[in-house]
Amino acid sequence: MEQGAASAAGNGFLLGRGFEGLQPFLKKSRDLRQALVRLGKIGDKSTNRAARRLHHQLKHAEPSITMIGQVKAGKTSLVNAMVGFPDLLPADVNPWTSVVTSLHLNPHVTPEDNRASFRFFDMEEWGRLLDRGGRIGELASRAGAEDELEKVRAQVIEMREKSRERLGDKFELLLGQQHDYGYFDNELIERYVCLGDDFEDDFETSQAQGRFADITKSAEVFMHRPELPMPLCIRDTPGVNDTFMIREQITIRAIRESRICVVVLAAHQALSSVDMALIRLIANVKSREVIIAVNRCDELSDPINQIPEIRDSIRKTLEEHDGPKEAQIIFSSAYCATAALNGMLDAVDEDTMTALTNWAIEEGRVTDPGALSPEELLWDLSGVPAIYAALAERIAEGTGQDLLDRVAKSAMNLANGLNATHQVVSRRESDAALPPLEKGQLENELTRIEREADAAMIEVFDKVIEDFHKRLERSHRGFLERATGSLLQHLEDHGEDEVWQYDPSGLRILMRTAYQVFGRNAQSKTKSILVNTAETYAGVYHRLFDVSDEEFGIEAPAPEAIPSPVLLGQTIALDLKGTWWTRWWQKRRGYRSFATDFADMIKAETDPIVDGLRGAHAETVRDAALKTLHDFMAEQRGILVRLAEEADSEKGAAAAIIDAGGAAEKRAQLKQTMATLTEIAA
Repeated sequence: MEQGAASAAGNGFLLGRGFEGLQPFLKKSRDLRQALVRLGKIGDKSTNRAARRLHHQLKHAEPSITMIGQVKAGKTSLVNAMVGFPDLLPADVNPWTSVVTSLHLNPHVTPEDNRASFRFFDMEEWGRLLDRGGRIGELASRAGAEDELEKVRAQVIEMREKSRERLGDKFELLLGQQHDYGYFDNELIERYVCLGDDFEDDFETSQAQGRFADITKSAEVFMHRPELPMPLCIRDTPGVNDTFMIREQITIRAIRESRICVVVLAAHQALSSVDMALIRLIANVKSREVIIAVNRCDELSDPINQIPEIRDSIRKTLEEHDGPKEAQIIFSSAYCATAALNGMLDAVDEDTMTALTNWAIEEGRVTDPGALSPEELLWDLSGVPAIYAALAERIAEGTGQDLLDRVAKSAMNLANGLNATHQVVSRRESDAALPPLEKGQLENELTRIEREADAAMIEVFDKVIEDFHKRLERSHRGFLERATGSLLQHLEDHGEDEVWQYDPSGLRILMRTAYQVFGRNAQSKTKSILVNTAETYAGVYHRLFDVSDEEFGIEAPAPEAIPSPVLLGQTIALDLKGTWWTRWWQKRRGYRSFATDFADMIKAETDPIVDGLRGAHAETVRDAALKTLHDFMAEQRGILVRLAEEADSEKGAAAAIIDAGGAAEKRAQLKQTMATLTEIAA
């Protein structure tokens, strides 16, 4: 095989269909990049470097989409079709042997840039699995379910021995390591993400399927995809049904790191209470950021009548279980998409084609089948272009627009810095009482601004997080009291022989509400500090250069979006309604034993969620706010120090920065550039 290439489908041109909704965003991005090029030419070397950095951010922005799904829903087959490599990822593997695979699609690179990287679990993560059997082992241990715990231990031992057999003496040495390749293909990926029974003794030359699957934590594949309008990252996850739940945490992290989540269901399976683990995860993501793809529609005998019923059923289930009720539902067929990509038009029988075409016409997905080539018709029927369109819409209004705003504001601040050097007008009234700022005083003034802004942000977050802690603690304590009270009431009413169940969704709702309040407060306070800091920097410009006009100002950056609290979807003991719960119940005698053991178990189960929310989740929001502030202050320091160094000590002579060579033309270009930036940032 050619180095750096993998076997892609022949009809890859189809991948461009559906992304038309990105065009307005892409036009704004091009306009902004052109404005940055002009800005770089107008200013000095430092301005040029800053403009080039912002240009690079725009060109190489990579929105990410996380795919999760039911077992046997065809999620991986759909992912393969979406990236134009029908056989790239192994689709029929045991869930606990699969890994999070991030597929980085980039139109700006060449086929020679194709590569792959695989990271293994570290010793601590692997030890947790072996010592306690992962999350399932923890649950079984807390519940006193010795039979289930013994089964988990037996599975762990079997997996460990198979891993040692595959990997030999180097097994422990591999943990925490990373393997990098300057190419990718099906065989390479299967070696790391798909479990097989055959293996070779030679570590260096092994091509055995699944040799490293047991210990692989994540896979990264970077591929040239010229058909796409911009870079994308599509993450295929193992979902939430792996045997030891160790990969549930990885899936949760992948969803949290993406602003868009695609949930893949099977048309013949729809969505039911069996999929509560799936619903729990997406319940904590905004409806607008969730797309539900109902796959395998080619297996429906009467799609015109069956699809509306399936859609209604999904809506009803989401409504009943506090899921994202407004999530967009798209019906798809990875089988049709694969056939279209491979040019295998006879793979879909005539009756299926007719039924899907009639449905697509009625739904408005296809208006004139005769105007399409057979490949295009099959591709449109597959629903992949509809998924692309939904992704494009969410990128354009979400991560894409956020990026445009952020870059445009930074560019505007660069432009304002240049503008300040040749606009000599009266000082603002708000600065009238402040003395002029001499260049020698600039360093102390910048240090003061940075110190005060940093202290203000830390003080604000200390209070916001403290309030968040109190809300979480009240929710947690109240839930435990209500659950234990319900248990005691059940024992009073029904005795010990009837098994009691309790729904933990109330706790999740309370914690989600507390997190939302925390998020709103954090963003509001962060925005206030950023705006105040921008105003302070504007004052420095006026005092240092004695320049201003009514339109001059420093653009404050927008606070980062608050990540979804996906951790709330983590499986806990009360979610598992299996036989172990019945046995736990039957082993208790006496009300006090029930109440005490239950309270201890559920507290141990829910404490990690509470700790995660008020710890890692809250700290992530704080860290993002501080980084935004620090980046903004570093930007302003760079501009002001540079201007002060280049400016002449005499009033108005700072204009020499722009005056050197074609002053009038450069001022006209600066004015045009600032108008463009203002329009984009608006």
